[in-house]
Amino acid sequence: MHEQSIVESLMALALEHAEKAEAVRILRINLVVGEYSGVLEEAVDFYFSFLSRDTIAAGATITYRHVPAQLRCRNCDRIFTPEKSDFHCPDCNEQQVEIVAGRELYIDSLEVE
Repeated sequence: MHEQSIVESLMALALEHAEKAEAVRILRINLVVGEYSGVLEEAVDFYFSFLSRDTIAAGATITYRHVPAQLRCRNCDRIFTPEKSDFHCPDCNEQQVEIVAGRELYIDSLEVE
């Protein structure tokens, strides 16, 4: 259900930027979505189709660019992509890590007319 509030925020940003550009219609919203963002595309699409009705974004499409998760080992500073849910560093085998990529969720660009 958190996708509804996410889409409400995305819509507000998209409409604000489209208005600044004096656009009459939003054609496409290009999103960047991290692997660990917890966002379900199907839910975003559903809420977007509902919330964009009666706006200049009605009928627009959303495209998704996915960012894979990357972790940094706090022991040896190695940055790596985890295998499934294995958070062990491939160099030192420690499990003390921080997420450095994969939580992203933002509008990369808008296509308007």
